[in-house]
Amino acid sequence: MTTINSGQADGKSRQARRGWSRRSFIGAAALIALHSAMPGQAAVLESLDPRDAPSPRQRKLMRLVSDLVIPATDTPGAGTVGAGDFAILALAHGLEGTRRPLPAPVAAALQPFVRADQSLDHVRWLEHALGPKWLSRPRAQQHAALAALDAAAFKGDSTAQPWRAIKGLILTGYYTSEIGGSQELLYELVPGRFDPKVPITPETRAFSSDWTAVDFG
Repeated sequence: MTTINSGQADGKSRQARRGWSRRSFIGAAALIALHSAMPGQAAVLESLDPRDAPSPRQRKLMRLVSDLVIPATDTPGAGTVGAGDFAILALAHGLEGTRRPLPAPVAAALQPFVRADQSLDHVRWLEHALGPKWLSRPRAQQHAALAALDAAAFKGDSTAQPWRAIKGLILTGYYTSEIGGSQELLYELVPGRFDPKVPITPETRAFSSDWTAVDFG
């Protein structure tokens, strides 16, 4: 009979609370690697557990939502570079603790979207939160609905608001893509050149090699 001493039990408990493991870390690294090649994402989505695999409608919704979070300017928007698919994969693999069981009691508004493992299905929640007609609305109305959701999520200390995790993963997906990391952001190979004084203007782009320069809201 196998026994677990108190130290092992405490370690397992701490790991469970963090919602992180070696397998999660490897999965996260794989997601970042896959994100550098957009065609690979569709194949990985197909390999997900059927309970986590998105419907075509959900993929479209995440693509459009991503493009509203970071719209196209002189560089492609987040949906175009595959940040929506990245977010779906990241949510399925539990990045940012998104597969942790929800703390009890679970809010009534979230209960319909709780998985068997007691984690939240963020994509289904977002689909419901935006409404069944959101995809068919004009872009201005789509933007208004998402902006209202965003304002509510970041008002006060709404740390449990699911949109925060979704938006953070969309931003991560975009800024770790080839376009986001090397075109939207400036890139200079380390160590680069030392400039003691660099003029900063409103048009100055952050450096992708300086991760802290990326503001995640």
